[in-house]
Amino acid sequence: MRILLLMVLVFAVQVAHAEMWKCVDQDGNTRYTNVKADTKGCKALNLEPINTVPAPRAQQKPANFPSVNSDTQRRRDADRRRILEQELTQEQQQLELAKKQLVEQKDLRLGNEKNYARVEERLRPYEAKVRLHESNIESLRKELSNVR
Repeated sequence: MRILLLMVLVFAVQVAHAEMWKCVDQDGNTRYTNVKADTKGCKALNLEPINTVPAPRAQQKPANFPSVNSDTQRRRDADRRRILEQELTQEQQQLELAKKQLVEQKDLRLGNEKNYARVEERLRPYEAKVRLHESNIESLRKELSNVR
């Protein structure tokens, strides 16, 4: 029975390895084919046999591998969620403050800013601060969604 199975596998491997051709048309487009009827004016490719190494077995954890029990992990996850929620609240407060400062700066007109480009230059750091806090809030919300 084993010999029959071995013979089937040997022949199957030979069938699986097909000849390949590289074809380039008049426009310079490259096409690869294994259909012999479509190979007029094509170059045969010399391909190496396919590597058939089996996947490694899943490794077991060593006996001394550090791990925590489920209660400890739940406490850690709860602490992480609490910390992220606190950081999110702080970022939201800082965002509101940054938006308020930006509005105040937009309403303020200085005497030396006759050119609007100078106004935009003065507002740029305030706008960057608002964008930074918005980005931080988005990242914190994403992180919170990943917490168990």
